Amino acid sequence: MTAEPFGTARFIAFEGGEGCGKSTQARRLATRLDAVLTREPGGTALGVRLRELLLDPQTVELAPRAEALLMAADRAQHVAEVVRPALADGRHVVSDRFAGSSLAYQGFGRGLAVEEVAHLSDWASVGLAPDLVILLVVSSDVARARLARQLDRFEQEDPGFHQRVADGFTALAAADPDRWVVIDGYGSVDEVADRVGDAVAQRLQLLR
Repeated sequence: MTAEPFGTARFIAFEGGEGCGKSTQARRLATRLDAVLTREPGGTALGVRLRELLLDPQTVELAPRAEALLMAADRAQHVAEVVRPALADGRHVVSDRFAGSSLAYQGFGRGLAVEEVAHLSDWASVGLAPDLVILLVVSSDVARARLARQLDRFEQEDPGFHQRVADGFTALAAADPDRWVVIDGYGSVDEVADRVGDAVAQRLQLLR
């Protein structure tokens, strides 16, 4: 995937494992940029229904390929209905998850061929990619402490799955350092937001 030119509008995606704080930081950044805030899955009316299915602990025996296809369906609708139109209108877009999560969760986590998942995501998004991917990283202990609530289907996965996902994110960031930036997610919301803001200012010349 390659980032497309949309004038001055920029597309930023937050990635990371469960409990890393990306949803909070995505909201903070979107507010600072006056950007469209969205998420995957669930950024559209159709996406909300897919999200309910995908995150519901009662959804059992879902084949990894079926899961990947549902995520791709969500992304196709998300890009067509929200992301691309906003960028075309000159609005920055901040998304809580995008293609990196498919590669990390369905690829590295579920054991599907990462290249095939990447091709599927690229087809679903018609080649659209973020200008910047912010990967928030926290320790497993911090992540567990932050998930003090009823867990969804992904959050209930075994530690081995989550370690594969974490390793996947690390590999993705290392393979594409011009697009990805890794940020320590430990600390107060304001401290992490400052790190995010510094990265956005440096990489995209925003928030200066």
